[in-house]
Amino acid sequence: MAIVVAESREQAQAAADAILLDIEEWEGITLERAAKGDARVIHPEWAKYVPTFGVDHPVSDNCACEVTAEPEGVDEAFARAAHIVEGTYSAQRQYRAYLEPKAATATYEHGRFVITTASQYPFNVRDRIAQLLAVRPSDVRVVGKTIGGGFGAKLDGWVEPLAALAAKVTGRTVSIRTSRAEDMLTCPTRDNATMTIRTALDAEGRMIGREFSCDMDNGAYSGEMPRLASLPLSIIGSVYKMHGPMRASVRLWYTNTAPTGAFRAVNGVYLYMAQEQHMDEIADLLGVDRREYRLRHLFTDGEKSRTGQVFEDASILRTAFDKLEEHAPWQEVLDGLKPNRGVGIAAGVWMTNPMPGEVTIKMYEDGTASLITAANDNGSGAVSMGLTQIVASALGMNEGDVRSSLPDTDVSGYDGGSRGGRTTAIVGTAALEASIRVRDKLLAVAAGLLEASPEDIELIDGHARVKGAPSSAVPLAAVAATATFTTGSISATSSYTSPPIPFDAGCASGALFTTMSTPTYHVHLAVVEVDEVTGHVEVVRYIVVQETGKVINPVGARGQVRGGVVQGIGYSLYESMRIGDDARLVERSLESYRLPLAVDVPEVEIIFMEHPDPLTGHGAKGLGEAPVVLTAAVISTAVRHATGKSFTAIPITPEDVLFALVDAESDS
Repeated sequence: MAIVVAESREQAQAAADAILLDIEEWEGITLERAAKGDARVIHPEWAKYVPTFGVDHPVSDNCACEVTAEPEGVDEAFARAAHIVEGTYSAQRQYRAYLEPKAATATYEHGRFVITTASQYPFNVRDRIAQLLAVRPSDVRVVGKTIGGGFGAKLDGWVEPLAALAAKVTGRTVSIRTSRAEDMLTCPTRDNATMTIRTALDAEGRMIGREFSCDMDNGAYSGEMPRLASLPLSIIGSVYKMHGPMRASVRLWYTNTAPTGAFRAVNGVYLYMAQEQHMDEIADLLGVDRREYRLRHLFTDGEKSRTGQVFEDASILRTAFDKLEEHAPWQEVLDGLKPNRGVGIAAGVWMTNPMPGEVTIKMYEDGTASLITAANDNGSGAVSMGLTQIVASALGMNEGDVRSSLPDTDVSGYDGGSRGGRTTAIVGTAALEASIRVRDKLLAVAAGLLEASPEDIELIDGHARVKGAPSSAVPLAAVAATATFTTGSISATSSYTSPPIPFDAGCASGALFTTMSTPTYHVHLAVVEVDEVTGHVEVVRYIVVQETGKVINPVGARGQVRGGVVQGIGYSLYESMRIGDDARLVERSLESYRLPLAVDVPEVEIIFMEHPDPLTGHGAKGLGEAPVVLTAAVISTAVRHATGKSFTAIPITPEDVLFALVDAESDS
C-alpha cells in the first residue's frame, strides 16, 4: 500500500505509523472456504494476468491452477474391487526459521540497478526485478552475499524489488531488512494442503484402481506454486506398483493469506506422508505385515510413474530395504519395542533439480585458483567444500588454494539456484569440466618448462612434474605466471544442465512439471515413544538409507542428512503456522512457533548407497534435499503403530495424541 523511506528505521516506523488507512474489511477466505467453490473471487480480473513463467495453465475463479488426469477404467476397477480403502490427510504450513530474515540493499545509477542480497537464486531475483520494474534483465545487477539458510524462501524476489524501486525514486542507497515478525507474516511458507486417497484392491490385495484429490493453498498471489501442483502426479502412484488406472484432481487455491512457496522437498513431504499412511491402512485391512506388503508391491527396474516417466533403476529401492534389514532387522525391531513405542517404515523417490549451471576456473600467478559461479552454499557447503574439492582434485592442488567467489550476475554465468540438491551434481559437473580444460592448459605450458610431453606430466601437490621423475617438477605458480606473460592467463568456462526426460504428454491436463530429474531412492525407519500422560511424542531412533550417487564430501553429506531429518521432525511433531477462520496467521513469532531442540533429536543412523550417475561429474546426484522427504511419513505411521489410532494431520501435537487416547479409552 505504501513504501516509507527514511534515514533510520525508527523514522521509517514512525512515518508508517502516521499513515491513516481506510480499509473496507471483507471476509477472509481460507483454503477450506476456497475449496468449497462458493466464496467471492479474490482476483476478479485473473484472466488479464500474465501467466506464471509465461506458460498458460487452467485457472478459474479462486482456482489458481488445476491439474487433472482422467484415464479410462477407474470406475470399473472400483466396481470389481474386493476391498476399498479411503483416507483423508492434511498438513499445516511450515516456516523455514532461517537465522537471518530477508534483507537487501539497492542503488540506482546511470540507468542500472545494483542489488546486494543473500539470495539462493540471484538470477531469478534479477529477472523478477526486471519484470516488475519493466526494464531489461541486463539493467539489473545482483550481487550475492553469504547466506546462512533459505530452504526455498530466498529463491525469489521479495524485499529486493521494493528496495530497487525506492532507490530509483529517491536517488539514494536504500536498505530493507525485515524483522522476524515481518518475515513470518510474509515468508512463502511450505503450503498447507488436504488430500484424499481412495484405492480399489482385488482379492489378492493388489491395487487395481485409485482416485486421488489434493487441495493446496496458494496464498493471495502465484509464484512457483502452479508448477508444484503437478508434482502429486509423479509421487502418488510411484514407488509401489499400481495394477490399474488412477484418476487425479489437484487444485491450487487463491486465499487471503501470504503466498506459499518452495520449501525443502516442496509438497513431497506431505504427499509421501499421505501415501505411506494409506499403505499402512491397506496392510492393516488385509491383515498383513506392513513391510512385507510394501516389498510385495515395490517398483522394479523399468516401472513407470503416472506421468509416464520410466524409472530404469528402481530396483535400488529393494536394495535399500535389504540394507535397512541388515542394519535393523524388522522383526527384531518389532519384538524389541517397549510399551508405548511404535515403528514406521517408508520408501520414496526424489529428484535432483535440473536447470543450467556454469563455472569459470581462473588460475592466479601464485598458483592458486578461483572458482567463479553464481551458485552459493546456502548453508550447505556445496560450493566452499564440494565444488572446491572437485577443482582441487582435478588440478592437483590443496583445497585451501581454491577459493570460491560470491555470486554476481555481471560476472558469473547463469545458474538455476541453490535448491533441490542440484549444486554438487549440476554445478559440480561444470566445475569438473572447466577444471579439466584448465589442467590441459597447465600441462601444455608445463611441458615447455620441463621439456617433456604434456602426456608425461602430472599435477600433484601444487606442482607439475614428470611422471616417474619426482625431482623434475615446477610449482604451479611458475606455470601460471609463465602462461600469464606468454600465452595469456589460464582460465576456462563450462556449463551443464540435465538432459530432458521422456514422459507421456497426455498423462494429464494442466501439468507444468512432469518428471523427476536424476531420481534417487530412499527408505527411512523411525521408532517413537508416546507419553500417555502428556501426549508428548519422542523420536527414539531414526535410520536413513539413502541412494546418493557418489558422495563427494562425507562430512557435508552427513550434515545435510541430519539437518533434513531435524527439519522433518519439527514438521511432523512441532512446527505449524496455523491459519484461523479469519484467514489470519495464529503463530507470529518464534516464541509461539515451536522448533525442535537438540533434546528432541536422536542420533541419526545413516547408510549411504553409492550408485554414481554416469552423466554428472564424479557421479554425483542430489543429496541435501531428500532427507526430509520421508520424515513425516515414518513418524506419523510410527505414532499410529504405538497408539493404535490414525494420525492423518501434520503436525501431531500432544493435544492430538491425548484426544486420540481419550477417545480410545471411551471406545473401550
